[in-house]
Amino acid sequence: MSESRPPTTGPAGPNTSVAHNARVWNYWIGGKDHYEVDQRVGEHVAGLFPVIRQVARADREFLRRAVRFLTAERGMRQFLDVGTGLPTVDNTHEIAQRIAPESRIVYVDNDPIVLVHARSLLTSSPEGVTDYIDADVRDPESIVQRAARTLDLDRPVAVMMLGILNFVLDTDEARDVVRRLMAAVPSGSHLVLTHPTFDAEVGGEGNVAAMEFWNANATPPITARGHAEIAAFLDGLDLVEPGLVPCSQWRAEDSPAAVPQFGAVAVKP
Repeated sequence: MSESRPPTTGPAGPNTSVAHNARVWNYWIGGKDHYEVDQRVGEHVAGLFPVIRQVARADREFLRRAVRFLTAERGMRQFLDVGTGLPTVDNTHEIAQRIAPESRIVYVDNDPIVLVHARSLLTSSPEGVTDYIDADVRDPESIVQRAARTLDLDRPVAVMMLGILNFVLDTDEARDVVRRLMAAVPSGSHLVLTHPTFDAEVGGEGNVAAMEFWNANATPPITARGHAEIAAFLDGLDLVEPGLVPCSQWRAEDSPAAVPQFGAVAVKP
């Protein structure tokens, strides 16, 4: 039998009167789990920043490539996916368990919208395990403690942080979150991250007006960062080639255009 655990009971339900990141992101990637307010805000943001749909889809493709790489080439069998978002096609456990059915995955989110859909994440190959933790990224100790129910933290873990550190507005706090999570996993563990940027050389200047509108009309508030600030999240880790690059270009098979969202995979020495 496959093993999965019921998600922790969360808040009563989502607020459907205000646009929410998880639902708007779902709208941008062509999903169906959103409301009229999310579509309206999503369209306005896309008007200010037309590349946003490409960013959303590039981020999802990066997830697929990174998990395949870690499972097939790095032998990773444990994944801690922080900031899960709404489930869609090819979630982390589906990608990993197609290659290594024994893989164990823990999803982390504190969003009631995601919690409502968590049961669809809690499927697993017969040999593997999936679990879901209702926890905040700003509380890494709680995440680690509860992830240890499912993951063996004496063995390498891939810590997935795709599009989540941009919701930790204080950069020092965001760096501390990464440091504390990576301190809890052993040598050979990996950090996988994506993060939006304002950097003009990859088209990020359009993020300025779009994020100002977002922060005035939707939740939760968000920020972008420059390449150097994002690179600092990887201090003490060894970058996997090609390093910190637009996520659309990380180990892509063709030569896609750059998007203003950096992505990287790094290993703990």
